[in-house]
Amino acid sequence: MTDWRLAWTLARRELSARFRGLRLLLVCLFLGVGALAAIGSLTGAVADELASRGRVLLGGDVELSVSQRGADAGELRAMQRLGRVSQTVRMQSMAVTPAGATAPVQLKAVDAAYPLYGALRLTDGRAVRAPADDGVWIAPALAERLRVRPGDALRFGTAMFRVDGIVAEEPDRLGEGFTLGPVALVSQRGLARTGLVQPGSLYESKYRIAAPSRDPAAAIARFTRAFPTAGWETRTHERASPGASRFVARMGEFLTLVGLAALVIAGIGVGNGVSSYLEARRQSIAMLKVLGATRAIVRRVYLLQVVVVAGVGILLGLIAGVLAVPAIGVAVGAVLPVAPGLTLEPVPLALAAAYGLLIALGFCAPALVAAGHVPAAALLRGALDRRSDGRWQAAAWMAGAAALVVALALATSERALFAAGFLAATAGALLLLVALGRAIRAIAARLPRPRSPLLRLGVAALYRPGARTVALVVALGLGLTLFVLLATIRTSLDGNIRKTVPDRAPALFALDVPPERERDFRATVAAVAPKATVATVPLMRGTITAYGATRVADLKEIPEGAWALRGERGLTFAAALPPGSTLAAGRWWTAAEARRPLVSVDERLARALDLKIGDPLTVSVLGLERTARVASFRRIAWDTLGFNFVMVFSPGALADVPHNLAATIDMPAAQAPAVTRALLPRFPSTSVVEVGGVLGQVQAIVRQMTTAITAAAGIAVLAGIAVLVGAIAAARAARTYDAVMLKVLGATRAQVLATQGIEYALLSLVVGGVALLLGSVGGWYVVTRLFAFDWLPDWGVVLATLGIGAGVTIAVGLLGTLPVLRARPAAALREL
Repeated sequence: MTDWRLAWTLARRELSARFRGLRLLLVCLFLGVGALAAIGSLTGAVADELASRGRVLLGGDVELSVSQRGADAGELRAMQRLGRVSQTVRMQSMAVTPAGATAPVQLKAVDAAYPLYGALRLTDGRAVRAPADDGVWIAPALAERLRVRPGDALRFGTAMFRVDGIVAEEPDRLGEGFTLGPVALVSQRGLARTGLVQPGSLYESKYRIAAPSRDPAAAIARFTRAFPTAGWETRTHERASPGASRFVARMGEFLTLVGLAALVIAGIGVGNGVSSYLEARRQSIAMLKVLGATRAIVRRVYLLQVVVVAGVGILLGLIAGVLAVPAIGVAVGAVLPVAPGLTLEPVPLALAAAYGLLIALGFCAPALVAAGHVPAAALLRGALDRRSDGRWQAAAWMAGAAALVVALALATSERALFAAGFLAATAGALLLLVALGRAIRAIAARLPRPRSPLLRLGVAALYRPGARTVALVVALGLGLTLFVLLATIRTSLDGNIRKTVPDRAPALFALDVPPERERDFRATVAAVAPKATVATVPLMRGTITAYGATRVADLKEIPEGAWALRGERGLTFAAALPPGSTLAAGRWWTAAEARRPLVSVDERLARALDLKIGDPLTVSVLGLERTARVASFRRIAWDTLGFNFVMVFSPGALADVPHNLAATIDMPAAQAPAVTRALLPRFPSTSVVEVGGVLGQVQAIVRQMTTAITAAAGIAVLAGIAVLVGAIAAARAARTYDAVMLKVLGATRAQVLATQGIEYALLSLVVGGVALLLGSVGGWYVVTRLFAFDWLPDWGVVLATLGIGAGVTIAVGLLGTLPVLRARPAAALREL
C-alpha cells in the first residue's frame, strides 16, 4: 500500500459524514466561495447579455449620431453605401393631456425601417414599427403618470396625437442611455407636425446601419475619413452600451476584490478551524506516531480530510453562487442594465473554486505542518506542550499559495494596479493586526498587576502560556473594521444623496426657450410666482475634436479622467464668470477680449488633458469646427444644481451659432406645477423638467448601489464572525485548562465567565481604535476614489455601529466559551 493510499484509508475512516470538527472550514469556504461565485457569475451574465444583444441594443451594426442637425445629402449617401439605414430623432419634450396634466418625455421619432434588429412590441402583443402620423406609442410609466390609455389624446408641441398603444418592449432602450422621462414614439412626419424642431433646438439625430457583412470598425473608419470635422459620434454593436459595460466591469471588479478579501478573512477562520480540529485529534495523532506513522503520513491523512471538506464547501458555495444570480437581479434590478437569469459562467466559477482551494490550503499549512513535526511524546504530554518545528516549511507553503492567489487576481483584473493596491491594503491590515496582537501580549506582560482578582486574571489571560491573543486580535480587528467600513460607506453615500438637493436648488429646468422670447418667458413665470428667480444661459451641443496638438480621433484610448471626450457636451458662452465657478488659473476675458474665440475649462478636465493656458481647443458644432484658445481654468461647484459647464466660451466663439436658451426657475417646489401649466400653452416647444423627479431617479440608483456594496461587504462581516468563532474554538483546550484550574481553586462559573468577558472587553477597547482607523481609511478610498463621491460619513452612526459591533463580537466570544464552563474538572484533568 502506497503512502497516499494508506493516508486516504486512514482519513476516510476518521472523517465523519457530518464533518464533525471541520464544520467551520465548511462554513468559511461556503461563504467566501459563494460570494465570489455569485459576483463573478453576475458580472459575466450581464456582460454576456450585453454582448449577445449588441445589435438589438444599439439598433444596428453601426450607429452615427449628431446633435442639432440631420445628415446632409452627401453624408446620407455615404451611409447608404454601408448598408440599410434607419433614422431616429430624440429630443426632450412635454406631454400634455386635454385636461392640462403634463409630464416630461423623451420624444423619439422613428422611420418605417425602425427597428433594424429586434422588435418593438406593445402590451397587447403586437409587433409594430412607426406609428401613424397622428398616433403615438407611449411607455407604461407615461400612461400611468398621466392616466391615459389607448384612444386618449396627448399634445406634443403644437400637435395633437392619439395614443395607439402602450410599449411593452423597446429593443434599443438600453442603448439610448439616461432620459429625463419616459419615452413617446412618433413617426418622422409626426415630429414635423409638432413644430419642435427649429434652428437652435436641442435634438439628436441617430442613423443606425444594418451591415452584417461588413467590419463595423472599418465601416466607421471609412465614414469618418470622408467627414473628419462633421462632429459625428460613432458606436458599433460590439460596444452598444459602453457606459453600462464600463459600470458593470468596474462594479464587478470591485465586488470581486471585496469577495476575495472576504475569502481571505474566511481563510483565517479556516486555519483556526483546522487548528481546533487537530487539537481535538491529538490522541489519534499520538497513536499514529506510536504505531510508526511518519510526518508525511500524518500530514497526508489530515490534508486529505481538509481537501475533502474544502471540496464540499467549495461545491456548495459554487451552487449557491449560481442560484443567487437571479435573486440578485430581482433585488438590485434598477442598478443592472439587463436582468440576468440562471446561467453557468465557467471562468468565474473556476476562479472562485481555485481561490477557495488555494486559500484553504495556505491557511491550513501551519496546523498541518505542526501536527507532522511534533513527536508522539510531546503530543502525550498535554494541551500546553508547543514545539516550533516546521514554521519555515509552513511559511513557505503559505507564501506559495499567496503568490498564486495574487497572480490569479492580477491576471484576471482589467486594472492590475488597482487590484494590487487592494490586495496589498488587505495584507497590510492583516499584518498590522498581527503586530498589534503581539504588542498587546508583550505590553500586558509588563503591566503592574491589578488588585482586583478578576481584572488580574483577565489581563493575565492575554499573555499566559497557550494564549491565542494574536488570533483573537485579528478576529476582533477584522470584525470591527468591517463594521466601520460598512458604516462609513453607507453613511457617506446617504450623505451624498442628501447633498444632491442643496438648500437653494432650482425647482424647474426649462429647455429650448427661444432667445427672442426670453422677456415673455420671465413675465409668464413672474405672473404665477412673483418671487421666483429665473436664470438663463445659451445652450447648444458639441463634440471636442481636438485639444492642444492632439486630434481626439487619433487617440487609441481616452485618458483617465477625460470623460468630456466621450461624446457630445453641453456648450455655452458668457461675457461674465458664471455663478458657482471660481478661477483656478488664468483670467476672465474683458469686454474687448470677449469678441475673440476664447474658452474657460474645468480645472480637472484640464489636468486630465494636460492643457496649458493658451492651448487651442476645437469643438464641432452643427457639423462645423470652432477653435478657441484656453484663457482660464475654473473650479466648479457641481453640487449647486445650477448651470455648470466644463467649457464656457466667449461670445466671440459661439454667439453666431443658432441656439436656444436653457433656464432654471428657483422657487418653492409647491409652485412648480402651476408654473409648468402656465408656460406650456405659451411655449409649446419648451420642455419643463421638475428637478425633484430627476433627483429621485439618481437617488434610487445610488441606494441600489449602496445595497449591493452592503450585501457584498456583509459576506465579509459573516466571514469575520466565523474567524472569531474559529479563534475561540482553536483556544478551547487552553481555556478548558484555565477554567478547570480556576474551578478547582473555588471559582464559580460566573467568575470564570467574567474573566473571559474582561479579556474580550480589553481587547475590544484597544482593537476598536485601530479598527476605526482601518475601516475609515478603507471607506474613504471606496467612496472617494472608486465611486468619486464626497467623503461625508456620519461619525455618530459610525461610532454607534462600532460599539454595537464590539458588543456583538464580545457576545459571540462569550457564547463560544459556554462549552468550556460545562467541562467537569475530573474528566478534564484526566485528559490534560
